[in-house]
Amino acid sequence: MKVIREPAVSGSFYPDDPSLLRKTVERYLNQAEIEIGGHDPIGLISPHAGYIYSGQVAAYGYKTLLGKNYDTVIILAPSHRSYFDGLAVMESGGYRTPLGIAHIDEDMALKILDAGSGLFSSNVDPHLGEHSLEVQIPFLQVVLKDFKIVPLIMGAQRRSIWRGASSVLYEALRDEKKKVIFVASSDLSHYYPYEKAKKLDGIVIRHIEAFDVEGMERDYEDENYEACGAGPMITVMMVSQMMGAKKGIVLKYANSGDVSGDRSAVVGYMSAIFVE
Repeated sequence: MKVIREPAVSGSFYPDDPSLLRKTVERYLNQAEIEIGGHDPIGLISPHAGYIYSGQVAAYGYKTLLGKNYDTVIILAPSHRSYFDGLAVMESGGYRTPLGIAHIDEDMALKILDAGSGLFSSNVDPHLGEHSLEVQIPFLQVVLKDFKIVPLIMGAQRRSIWRGASSVLYEALRDEKKKVIFVASSDLSHYYPYEKAKKLDGIVIRHIEAFDVEGMERDYEDENYEACGAGPMITVMMVSQMMGAKKGIVLKYANSGDVSGDRSAVVGYMSAIFVE
């Protein structure tokens, strides 16, 4: 049965009025000072807080997609509301936002399910109240024209999961004729003082810029940095590398203290891409 997943955080994390939402996203994009052009990103990392806090950071990554054409966006996001092993795939229907419905690429979802039996499973429930994937879609709806999505929610985050997931995605999609981009949804450190947060988040930034997957794994497991979507981040980093990416570029870093002015307990946000 096709499910249209209704928005869970429209009106709280981002505007529920279509015109205001589009104008908000466009304003963030206009204010993102980056060069557009060059290689088409294979992977992208984007934050998932309320737009007032992380929307400007997210815009840096999504601005690199302006003028590009992607058939399908594979979105990997962490689960904040339920714990389970593996990745929950919403295989049909779509995600609705105030800007319309992002339809699911059902053929590609089935290919991933077939390739990842035991690790990927058809399961709508973790998607229903989860904000981390939903907040990526309005940006996609503004920067891309015709595209479909494959929404994936990751439960437990550990080495066997992200390594298995990246291998499954590569095996399922390496000969795919459609043009695909992988998006990882993650915030960074949570509720540390401003300078401590910058130090912790700097570890992630250095690993992305060095394209050091093993360093990202090791320092996450050793608790040297924090990221609520570390599993999705590492998965996208790995599969991007398998798909030919040679370089990681951090486009923007900021934290909630830069917006609110309260630097006593902040949340970190980063926008990054992986390119050939």
